[in-house]
Amino acid sequence: MRLIQPEKEKLRNIQNRIAKKVILEDKFSKPIRTIAGFDLAFLDDDAFVAGVVLDYKNLETIEIKIIKTHLDFPYTPTFLSFREGPPIINLYKKLKTRPDVLIINGHGISHPLFCGIASHIGVLLDKTTIGVAQNRLCGNYKEPKKIGDFSKIYYKNRIVGYVYKSKESCRPIFISPGHKISLKSVLNTVKNCIKTNKLPLPLSIAHSQVNKSKNILQHIEK
Repeated sequence: MRLIQPEKEKLRNIQNRIAKKVILEDKFSKPIRTIAGFDLAFLDDDAFVAGVVLDYKNLETIEIKIIKTHLDFPYTPTFLSFREGPPIINLYKKLKTRPDVLIINGHGISHPLFCGIASHIGVLLDKTTIGVAQNRLCGNYKEPKKIGDFSKIYYKNRIVGYVYKSKESCRPIFISPGHKISLKSVLNTVKNCIKTNKLPLPLSIAHSQVNKSKNILQHIEK
């Protein structure tokens, strides 16, 4: 299944409307008490979705929730939120703990229409969200060389996020505000969650959990 041009135009209109609602100011409770990471792993048109909630201060795990779901929307670059957003929102609503901040595997305003999946989900849930991705979607930046180094991502004369070197011998990660968080806070919040892995710990655990579930199912089905 592939999207035709009129469908893409309709979806772009939705993204433009959502982008206008994005708030790039700190609207979350301080200090942050809980933070969550969300990620998916795919098996054809099915996916495992994981939500992991951590204590922000000590990064201890509070809750892990995993669901399996069917995906009806095709993979289409720049329209990730329409494919992965609904199952993440569905999982979020099943959590017993309501996290203060959500880290989504994807981009926030670092998107051609300033409306990546983290911004899309943030506006729909009215929650503070951060996008953390492993590949650039748009913009220009200077490559950071040493662990802890970062540089700003510029797109259409705007700063839309940061590229951050989180681990030696690994490509940097791309950090951008989703909703209800400032550019300054988005960087500091993610840096606080970086330990030994390339990804911030809530996202790293979510990534590990969904892939573990996927591998178990694949083994069972063989």
